[in-house]
Amino acid sequence: MSAAAPLLVVENAVKSFGKMNAVDGASLSVPRGSITGLIGPNGAGKTTLFNAIAGEGALTSGRVMFDGNDISACAPHEVFARGLARTFQIPRPFPAMTVIENVMLAATDQAGERFWNNWIRPGLVARQEHAIFERARALVEFCNLGVVEQNMAGAISGGQKKLLELARVLMSEPKLILLDEPAAGVNPALLDILVDKISELHKGGMTFLIIEHNMDMVMSLCDPIIVLAQGKVIAAGRPSDVAGNPLVVDAYLGEVAA
Repeated sequence: MSAAAPLLVVENAVKSFGKMNAVDGASLSVPRGSITGLIGPNGAGKTTLFNAIAGEGALTSGRVMFDGNDISACAPHEVFARGLARTFQIPRPFPAMTVIENVMLAATDQAGERFWNNWIRPGLVARQEHAIFERARALVEFCNLGVVEQNMAGAISGGQKKLLELARVLMSEPKLILLDEPAAGVNPALLDILVDKISELHKGGMTFLIIEHNMDMVMSLCDPIIVLAQGKVIAAGRPSDVAGNPLVVDAYLGEVAA
């Protein structure tokens, strides 16, 4: 696989619900090492497309290629195992578990998940659990959650839950992170922290695909930007090119007028 080849490619994606196409022939690519933004008015099909990429609802037609492999028919756990992880617009922590326990759960291939290992290889299980705990603690600190690491995840703020989602996906050491409206419901101070962490991870080589309605965040953070409207890609390119595209302006003005 060439280093210049996109990490994610969506080809002619269609997702139908009855006679309605929520995604209607959309094609896009996410360059390796990029923070790619996916924007569009409400009802454009962004989350439906996100879900299909992550294996949550197969496409009606078209395909999804990830790191050179066709993942169109993969279940969510198979997509996750290949190195594509996602967060959700409304965070989904285990509310009765602590912050650090939530992060530890995201570790992959844990020996202790096979019950016989706890009997015949207890040393291996103990060593791995210690390593998982230390990595989880490092990620909790990285995401500025150290002060609440022993708090129940259901009791922390909305912004902290978004940071917890980021820590959890990082635990799996993904190749690509899909972020679904990371700024939604986050106060400005915590949003600044979240943006800083995304930027820091990006500098380290992480690739992102982000759905977001906060245009200031998108225009300052994302390049390229892909615009979806009525299930179709209507524009793609650098932030300055997209912002001045008449089709993009019309799509958003139409949403306001509606």
